[in-house]
Amino acid sequence: MKKSYKLENLDCAVCAQKIENKVKKLDGIEDVNVSFMLSKMTVDYKDNVDVEEKYAQILKVCKKVEPDCVVKG
Repeated sequence: MKKSYKLENLDCAVCAQKIENKVKKLDGIEDVNVSFMLSKMTVDYKDNVDVEEKYAQILKVCKKVEPDCVVKG
């Protein structure tokens, strides 16, 4: 299952790359792409994954890397 999220207040491409790398390491994530230019994150979840639980983990990753970042989706 693929979902896209809008990233607001993402300040730099380095932070976008850090977020992408950390989210890729989460269990239940097949693939992720963070575009700094589009302020967008696309997440491909593995089958039978609790998307809400993973979304909460993604929020924590984003806040740790970029405290002002807001994830909407």
